[in-house]
Amino acid sequence: MSAVPESRIELEIAGMTCASCAARIEKKLNRLDGVAATVNYATEKAALTVPSGYDPQRLIAAVEQAGYTAALPQHREPAPEQAADHELAALRSRVITALGLATPVIAMAMIPALQFRYWQWASLVLAAPVVVWAGRPFHTAAWANLKHGTATMDTLVSVGTLAAFLWSLYALFLGTAGVPGMHDRFELSVRPSDGAGNIYLEVAAGVTLFVLAGRYFEKRSKRTAGAALRALLELGAKDVAVLRDGAETHIPVDHLTVGDQFVVRPGEKVATDGVVISGSSAVDVSMLTGESVPVEVGAGDGVTGGTVNVGGRLVLRATRVGDDTQLAHMAKSVEEAQSGKAGVQRLADRISGVFVPVVIGIAVATLGAWLAFGFPATAALTAAVAVLIIACPCALGLATPTALLVGTGRAAQLGVLINGPEVLESTRRVDTVVLDKTGTVTTGKMTLVDVIGGAGTDRATLLRYAGALEDASEHPIAQAIAKAAAAELGHLPAAEGFTNSEGSGVRGTVDGHAVVVGRASLLADCGQPLDPDLSVGKERAEAEGKTAVAVGWDGRARGVLVVADTVKPTSAEAVRQFRALGLTPILLTGDNRGVAKRIANEVGIAQVIAETMPADKVAAIKRLQAEGKVVAMVGDGVNDAAALATADLGVAMGTGTDVAIQAADLTVTRGDLRAAVDAIRLSRRTLTTIKANLFWAFGYNIAAIPLAALGMLNPMLAGAAMAFSSVFVVANSLRLRSFTSVTAS
Repeated sequence: MSAVPESRIELEIAGMTCASCAARIEKKLNRLDGVAATVNYATEKAALTVPSGYDPQRLIAAVEQAGYTAALPQHREPAPEQAADHELAALRSRVITALGLATPVIAMAMIPALQFRYWQWASLVLAAPVVVWAGRPFHTAAWANLKHGTATMDTLVSVGTLAAFLWSLYALFLGTAGVPGMHDRFELSVRPSDGAGNIYLEVAAGVTLFVLAGRYFEKRSKRTAGAALRALLELGAKDVAVLRDGAETHIPVDHLTVGDQFVVRPGEKVATDGVVISGSSAVDVSMLTGESVPVEVGAGDGVTGGTVNVGGRLVLRATRVGDDTQLAHMAKSVEEAQSGKAGVQRLADRISGVFVPVVIGIAVATLGAWLAFGFPATAALTAAVAVLIIACPCALGLATPTALLVGTGRAAQLGVLINGPEVLESTRRVDTVVLDKTGTVTTGKMTLVDVIGGAGTDRATLLRYAGALEDASEHPIAQAIAKAAAAELGHLPAAEGFTNSEGSGVRGTVDGHAVVVGRASLLADCGQPLDPDLSVGKERAEAEGKTAVAVGWDGRARGVLVVADTVKPTSAEAVRQFRALGLTPILLTGDNRGVAKRIANEVGIAQVIAETMPADKVAAIKRLQAEGKVVAMVGDGVNDAAALATADLGVAMGTGTDVAIQAADLTVTRGDLRAAVDAIRLSRRTLTTIKANLFWAFGYNIAAIPLAALGMLNPMLAGAAMAFSSVFVVANSLRLRSFTSVTAS
């Protein structure tokens, strides 16, 4: 039986307020025949696999039936970012308005001295816009939830605030709360009340303000979703010098076609994937492999768009352009990884999904019980509404944002940036940490690590002649030798008659001596073969994955300089600390297996995955996940971006590229790998604090529900419970300021 041809469709979703909304849309879409859908709350997109020829309007209709809106992506310039800015600005306006209006309402309710003759009516005027306008997003979402038989944090906030507000209206207009000079006096007593003299405007306005502020901070942290794609595409060249009738013509890179010949000068980016027609050079391919040593290319060799020419002039023939290039494929990999990473449903939403139906059930049962026992309808309704009011804790709105604000503030002091609350849940479950090698475990820079002098050659002379000649070259290995020589000897003489043998080495005259520095084959061609002792030293260095550079002058090989990417001094300690957190470290690199094993042994890592391209890194992460592992990835390069987005937790080294940073969930601003340990430790600690906050936020109010159901809810006692739970939540969050870095111990 032949397989049905499939195609991929992407939809932009609007109207989602939480991860449970994404789950609801996903469930609705997956019910359609032949449709496999993944909906991501963070990126507000749905990725779908459908039979070929499937009408996208059927998908859009299904999303609209679920209570949301959907549209096919519009290929336009940064309008989505502008839309995100507009949405954030609108939410900020609601928060500022709510803050200005709710603050005096809360103050008057809590401080009897502020309760002037008509204070309750002033509270109504101030609280009404907060509940109705500022809280509108919660009421809209609650209505959508109701239509689909579900409950979230939005439902709890909407039910609680509207119950408090509507009951306050009843008490003011039909009860005794509206009489001039009415006061709420603080009484820590439990007594029956008909509710007609009690208003709860501070509850309605305060809860709306706190939860709205929490939503704003979350939305602000989510705003950068997709920035990795923009940064990745920015890496490409913007224009290109094309050869037309033997002359160079500059055109936008978008106008380049397959088969066009184009020129790449030293220091320029390669415009698109191509094959070298003429010229030879060294090309910096760290974007693909992460490795710091450029690759030598010549006629017939393939070169990838976005890489940098660091040597001579090249003429290439374009083989792939536009969306077919390797850079475009990398961007697509990042996008697919971000879309495929399910947004973690907020803890408060999961609790609310159970808590709200239970509370509503208790309220209905309370109403029925009071009526069944023959009490007046007013008293029965008072008790039922009191249950709904007390079930909406102010502290719930503070539980997550306060812990996040304190936790992220402390993290920033330690050089750690946390991208949002969803990230924190991932850190708790992580059991495997995959470490990129270059720039993460190692310095990412070539360093002179050994000087092997031949018979009769002293170290200073060897460094003087080699350093002086290499100082005239731009090659990273040459610069490493020149820098080390200058640091050890001070001033270096100027080289004369400098010539570069592409891919082999350099020649010139230093202090009257004809010096050759480069591959052993270049020295052999110049009649200066390595003697047996130098050959042994060279082979030993190369067996350890290091680069050996031969040096000769005046017709004889004089020594070998060994250059390598060195391990950061703190990496071994960081690996031990990862193990102490219960994580299994794995080294992942685009470098060869010999180099990778040497580095792994040096820092104490047993498992190595080497010689990987960006797509291979993604495959390696997915393979580990398929084995049931929850994976954190630590990297710093463009080639790590897709893997960082694919991992359950992406940690970017802030000393790396913008693309890697924006594709990650956590960013450590220092180059010290121990900062990644701090990032995971602090994230776990912050999550624990959020859980404790939620427990107490619900706990105090759950304890008061029986009092409300019995009709003995003193409004001031309820206010005190809410105030105390809020104070506890803030105080508990402030404990995060005492978190100490592993580097301090």
